Amino acid sequence: MAAITDTIEIARRPEDVFAYIDDLERHGEWQEDIVSAHVEGDGPTKVGTRAVEVRKMGRREQTVTYEITEHDPPRSFAFRGIDGPIRPVGKGTIEPLDGGARSRITIEFDFDAANFGGKILRPMALAQARKAIPKGQQRLKERLESGAA
Repeated sequence: MAAITDTIEIARRPEDVFAYIDDLERHGEWQEDIVSAHVEGDGPTKVGTRAVEVRKMGRREQTVTYEITEHDPPRSFAFRGIDGPIRPVGKGTIEPLDGGARSRITIEFDFDAANFGGKILRPMALAQARKAIPKGQQRLKERLESGAA
């Protein structure tokens, strides 16, 4: 079971929601801790795609590289961090509601501790993520429903 699970409903089709989430370089538009993001390589997002983000972690900025481990548009996606003492691991599912006119997005998230330092940092990182994920989900909803995305 993931340490954090968060669900939100959005008045947009699953295809629209997935397409916006799938644009990894735009994650900073709805995740306020992201300072910058870029995708390594060319082409559409798929299993194996890697992205590098600079995130605010408390008073510091941390570079995080993650890899897409599951990619099933418009139903699900998953990712895992590949560097650092604590590595994010997450999965998202998008369910159609009202015949596909609306969507329910569920995010499952945790951190793997890569070493002793990671075990020490994990509780603080989870505390920050417990606050950030619902805020991000709300901002995602607002952007998609306003047509800004």
